[in-house]
Amino acid sequence: MPLPFLTADRAFETTDDVALPFDNRDRWRRPYRPGPWRVGVAAVVLLLASYVLFAAVIIALTDSPSEAALVLGIALLVIVCALRLLRMGVWVSARGVRRVGFLLTRTVPWEQVVAVRTAQQPVRWLGLPRTVQGQALTLVRQGRAPEDMPPLLTTHNADFLARGQAFDRAADAVEAWAAEHARG
Repeated sequence: MPLPFLTADRAFETTDDVALPFDNRDRWRRPYRPGPWRVGVAAVVLLLASYVLFAAVIIALTDSPSEAALVLGIALLVIVCALRLLRMGVWVSARGVRRVGFLLTRTVPWEQVVAVRTAQQPVRWLGLPRTVQGQALTLVRQGRAPEDMPPLLTTHNADFLARGQAFDRAADAVEAWAAEHARG
């Protein structure tokens, strides 16, 4: 079963001078690959889900079906959480920029975007409360202070930790989308 949200489009990794190499710009796409931290955590969570599914089968064979159904529901919830974890990140299309979080997704139309820029600032390390000095791709929205919006990408999140060049390519790709579609 193909999982299109797991891989970034190969066209973002080309070295051509074309910043937006797509014919269908209305489709939402992530301009980078998920990082090893995100994929590793999702793999461990899916491994845990396989154990819970196995436990559901054992419970169904030896005990009541209602308890097996409950454990199966827990396994399905764990699988949904792993897939949502893999889907997290920044997505772009001709309609706007979308920041997909674990529980919340926010879409900002390009008409409301004033600028997208990279800044050196304190960023959260792997989403934890601890902050370190790093780079962040920030979105400046019309009528709002830049501090009101969380950064789109950082050098220390689960996608770009120890992958500086990947952060630079992803930030350049999002900035190229903003330059083409945003007003500024």
